[in-house]
Amino acid sequence: EVPLETCETINGAWGYNITDRKYKTVSQVIQLLVGAAGRNANLLLNVGPMPNGQIQPEFTDTLAAAGKWLEKYGETIYGTRGGPIAPQPWGVSTQKGRKIYLHVFKQPYGNMILIPGFKDKVKQVQVFINRQPVKFKQQAEGLILQTEGISFDGADEVIEIELR
Repeated sequence: EVPLETCETINGAWGYNITDRKYKTVSQVIQLLVGAAGRNANLLLNVGPMPNGQIQPEFTDTLAAAGKWLEKYGETIYGTRGGPIAPQPWGVSTQKGRKIYLHVFKQPYGNMILIPGFKDKVKQVQVFINRQPVKFKQQAEGLILQTEGISFDGADEVIEIELR
């Protein structure tokens, strides 16, 4: 298996460029990180220093906010592998042991997530951050999660699937 890496810049240039104002938002940085993890890849995020060697405040603020997100959600990223669910229009999955984390970047169509062909037995499903139970149904076609009542306002809403 060949290791993968996602290489990206925090703005539009690989080095310092005084006229470059295409700064990535905190949500974009979080989704780059999570998207790489969900694809079994590392993230190389380039931050070009200024001529004096310092990092621009716009970048340090963004990275600090992404770090705050990792303080809450790091368990769903650190030590995980890409999950059993291929990247979807709504987001990606990661997995560690008997837990699968669905990283949902945008509201799924029809207030549900269908995972076709999902055969593993599910113990419980919940929103990661507040442990709110998520209704689910396992059937021959796969796993169906009901997402009604879950807020998808942030960069990444994480749903935890615990397997038996």
